[in-house]
Amino acid sequence: MTEQHEQHSHRFERGTDGPKVILVGVDGSDSSMRAAAYASGLARRQHALLAVVYVQPVLAAGAALGAPVAETTDEIAEDLVAQIREAAERVRGIFEVRWEFHTFRGDPFNGLVQAADELKADAVVVGASEQAGHRIIGSVAVRLVKAGRWPVTVVP
Repeated sequence: MTEQHEQHSHRFERGTDGPKVILVGVDGSDSSMRAAAYASGLARRQHALLAVVYVQPVLAAGAALGAPVAETTDEIAEDLVAQIREAAERVRGIFEVRWEFHTFRGDPFNGLVQAADELKADAVVVGASEQAGHRIIGSVAVRLVKAGRWPVTVVP
């Protein structure tokens, strides 16, 4: 019985002592920026790493028409990083949050799932969808909750 207890005591278990990595999905929308603010507060209080993730959409139709899709999504990512750095500078000295910015390519749901897996996220925070069609099809947030792999907080 002691041997079995020793085996279990060395097993890694995510989320038992509070989150170590809090992932927040951002896309520049107001709700995603509110989610980032909320997640940064969680990360600060939990002394966790805040992983800010932007999923760059892959638009095959736009690329086929010759639209500079990659350049546009790269510009969005750069703008998001600038906004986050600016917000971090405003609170410097008041409180500190460890954060990293990551970009993934694909659709938002699969990109966030990939990010959460690769970054070993303990919790995921996303903004509520602002698109009417998601009431029928289902939002990214609902799909993340249904995946049931991490605690998911949806910020209005």
